[in-house]
This record gives sequence, structure tokens and C-alpha cells, in this order.
Amino acid sequence: MHFLIINGPNINMLGIREPKLYGKQNYQALCDMVENKAKDMGVQVTLYQSNHEGYLVDAIQEARNYADGIVINAAAYTHTSVAILDAIKAVAIPAVEVHITEPNDREEFRHISYVGKACFTRFAGYGLEGYLMAMDALSEHLNKEK
Repeated sequence: MHFLIINGPNINMLGIREPKLYGKQNYQALCDMVENKAKDMGVQVTLYQSNHEGYLVDAIQEARNYADGIVINAAAYTHTSVAILDAIKAVAIPAVEVHITEPNDREEFRHISYVGKACFTRFAGYGLEGYLMAMDALSEHLNKEK
């Protein structure tokens, strides 16, 4: 199995950006957690982060050539990007939505998730641990499909 772990804008600023909300661990710590989890699970991972919507769309489209599943934290694009929604729908790869915080506990504009409309489940408000939970859910989902 091969997972694409994709992160949107400002996730590269973990540890710097609003640590009371997002924690003090940096983006490299997140990458290390994901890579260690993948190793334990026996799956390959490709980690990708961009602050640019079109690059995220390109990465999702490219995933059709190698990925069995996607874990996506589209960050602010969650609430605005029909393009990312359409890309996930187009590749038809099972996807899990992740958010470090719980968007429904924040500003009202964050309550809408376009990206989530193409995902089979969501983990929000679990901090970085949500990525690991998403990887487990994705693996379980893919194993059921076999």
C-alpha cells in the first residue's frame, strides 16, 4: 500500500503558527511521526506540502499513478477549494480528511468543508495524532475493499 499525505497552506509553519492552537511540534516532527507510523504499518508514504492550491491539485492528480489512498489536510483550502474537491473526486482514490484543530469549534467560515465531501471519513481536533488515526482508518478501509 502507498499513501499520499498531503498538507495545504501554513502547515509548514507548525511550531511557529499559533502554538496554543496547533501545538509546538514543527512540520518535520509531523513528517517523522507519519514516516514512523508508515514503517510500523508496512506502507509507503509520500509526504507533500504546498501553500499553493494548484500545486495541491497537481499532487492529487499525480497520485493516481501510485497511491492507494490519500490523507489530506487542505488547511484553509478546505473551506474554499472546489478545485481540490474535484481533483479528489477525479482520481477516485479513497481519501481521509484531517485537521489538527476542530474547525467546527472555530470561526463560522471554517464550518464548511468542500474537501470533506470527497472523503469517506474525517479526524479533527486530535492534534498531529489525527494523521496517525487517519492512516489506520485508510488502511482498514482499503483492506475491506480487497
